[in-house]
Amino acid sequence: MTISRILLPATFAAALAACSPSATDTTTTTTAADTPSAATADPQQAFFDRLTALCGKAFEGSVLTDRPVSDGPDPFRDQTLTMHVRECSDREIRIPFNVGDNYSRTWVLTRTGDGLRLKHDHRLEDGSDDPVTMYGGETANPGSANRQEFPVDSFSQAMFTREGMDVSNTNVWAIEIEPEKQFVYELARTGEDRMFRVGFDLTRPIATPPAPWGGEAVVEAGDAEKSGTAAD
Repeated sequence: MTISRILLPATFAAALAACSPSATDTTTTTTAADTPSAATADPQQAFFDRLTALCGKAFEGSVLTDRPVSDGPDPFRDQTLTMHVRECSDREIRIPFNVGDNYSRTWVLTRTGDGLRLKHDHRLEDGSDDPVTMYGGETANPGSANRQEFPVDSFSQAMFTREGMDVSNTNVWAIEIEPEKQFVYELARTGEDRMFRVGFDLTRPIATPPAPWGGEAVVEAGDAEKSGTAAD
């Protein structure tokens, strides 16, 4: 998702040239085009605000891309995929990602002093932490109001190595928001042909799904680094 550029029509440009002020005209006029939009001035806040606008709503989605094809069972095949923008504050947004009747996954987006952080809160059915949980990363650049990327952080790499999941040590996650159209979650791996994308239709809200496992006793992801099943 990219921020569109405002193009000045040639005829309007010619008219402006013809009406250029004289050397004695010192009047300065500020137009909307001279003032950066909120999305340009702070794309991460604009991105966060766009996600906050969905708070309380749930949507159904589908896998858009999943390569390479795995030889093992596909946990997403023939499953209903839903996302629920369930909890929002000025600092944190929690989005359960449900696969069928598996309510173990929650995406946690947090505002930090340096940008945005994405974590994956994974729970067992009894609400306790999965052995692999709270993995993710932080933004390394401003991104755009439509797309933010989260390279894997050192905390997650250490956990992946400890759990025998070294393949995930080059993960880069991304979230895209096209307002009133589509939300996309993405996983890629640096230097590999690994790409997983799941998209959700924002034009058709659905009934609110059940609470995620452990959802009644959730704490903010930024309060403490905890040590999240698959690194997707």
